[in-house]
Amino acid sequence: MIGAMAIWPDRVYSWGTTGAERSRQYPCDLLLAEPDEAMYRAVDVEAPAATLFLWICQLRLAPYSYDRIDNFGRQSPRRLVPGIDRLEIGQEFMRIFELVTFEPGRSVTLAATRPRSARSVVSYVAEDRGPDRSRLLVKYSVSYGSRWAAVPMRLILPPGDLIMMRRQLLNLKHLAGRTGTAELG
Repeated sequence: MIGAMAIWPDRVYSWGTTGAERSRQYPCDLLLAEPDEAMYRAVDVEAPAATLFLWICQLRLAPYSYDRIDNFGRQSPRRLVPGIDRLEIGQEFMRIFELVTFEPGRSVTLAATRPRSARSVVSYVAEDRGPDRSRLLVKYSVSYGSRWAAVPMRLILPPGDLIMMRRQLLNLKHLAGRTGTAELG
């Protein structure tokens, strides 16, 4: 198999994160203990963790990355939907994931329903960093399954995920940062 770390620079696997954030335990680790690869993403947010968590829940409605590519050209909602944080195991997120576990106000962990050739799980964690600050941490773990599927996926997935998830996290950061307390009502 191709050693993906030899192909892609570290930042493809660890954009925005610290060594401590990469070495910690995430909820998805309980679901996929020995992945073939793990990608980490993080961004600071100028909003309380409670507000950030509501925007993470909005991923039920849309991917929040490049709408022309992954949302069929429709704009991801720019306002919070009341009750979006009423989570239930099995709910669909971003059309290709389902909710497998969550900690209210803190994290959601999703499992991919597609593609069937690989198994992947992702945890989104809203961490409190002060009264009006938080940090969005993400770990995305993948087991490729078939040896044949692993070769192209190791070449495509890490940089593709960085491009799409970077945009997603920056969009969530912006939207959470501009959300007023009146909108949280």
